[in-house]
Amino acid sequence: MKAKSIVQIGIIYLIATAIGFLVFKVSKNAMSELWALFLADVVATIIVWFFGLIHKNVSVYDPYWSVAPPVMFTAWAFYKSAFTLPVILLLLAVWYWGIRLTGNWAYTFKGLDHEDWRYTRYRETQSPFIFQIINFFGLNMMPTVLVFAAMLPGFGLFESAEAANILTWMGFAICISAATLQLIADTQIHRFREEHPGQYCNVGFWKHGRHPNYLGEISMWWGVWTMYASIYGFDWLILAPVAMTALFLFISIPMMERRQLQNKPGYAEYREKTRMLI
Repeated sequence: MKAKSIVQIGIIYLIATAIGFLVFKVSKNAMSELWALFLADVVATIIVWFFGLIHKNVSVYDPYWSVAPPVMFTAWAFYKSAFTLPVILLLLAVWYWGIRLTGNWAYTFKGLDHEDWRYTRYRETQSPFIFQIINFFGLNMMPTVLVFAAMLPGFGLFESAEAANILTWMGFAICISAATLQLIADTQIHRFREEHPGQYCNVGFWKHGRHPNYLGEISMWWGVWTMYASIYGFDWLILAPVAMTALFLFISIPMMERRQLQNKPGYAEYREKTRMLI
C-alpha cells in the first residue's frame, strides 16, 4: 500500500510539473519571467491540492516543500543557460537538501490512507467549509508562497556573472551543514522512537536542542541568502529567511510542542531544561 501510494503521488507531481511548465510557457510573454514562474508554482500547487481533495488527504502536499525548489532551480538554470560556479553550488546544496528531506518524507509516509496529525486536527475541529478554506490557503498555498519567497535570493544568483567568493562558499557550507544536521537529527529520532515508543527524544542533537531538525531547515534558507549576499550585499531580500524563521518559531514549533506536552510524559521538564534550537 505504501509503495503504491508513493507511485500515485509521483504521478500527481509529474502532472503538476507538466501543467506548471505549460503555464510558464504561455504566461512568460505577458509578465516578467519570475512572476510567470511563480504563477506556474501556484498552479502546480492547485493541481496537488485538487488531488488531495480527491484522496481526502492533505498529506498529498507534504513532499511539495522539498521537491519544488530543486526542480524549479534546475529548470531555471537551463532556461537561463546560467551555470556559473555560484549557481552550481546552489544546485548542489538544494538537491542535497531536497533529496534528503524527500527521503525522510518517504521513510515516514504511511500511505494515502493516513493523514498527518496536524491536518486531522483541523479536519476534526473545524466545520467542513472552514476546513477547506484552511486547507487551500493555509496548508497548501501558504507554504508554497513562503518557499518561493525563500528561493528569491537563490534566483538572484542566476542574474550575476560574478565568480564565487569566500562568503559564497560559506553560504554553501551552511546549506550542506544544515541538511546534514537534519539528516543526523532525523536518523537519531527515528531510531529512538523504534527503541522507546511513546517517549520524547533526548539523545544526540536532541539532548542539546528540542528541534534540531527545524534548526537545520531554518539554517538552510539562511545559507541560500548568504550565497546571494556574497554577491549583492545586504538588501531587502533578507526578509526571505526572516519569514522562514518566523514560520518555524511562531507556527511550526509551538504547534509541535503543544502536541508533545499532551502526549509525551516528562516533556514539560525536558522543555524547561533544553533550549528550543541551540
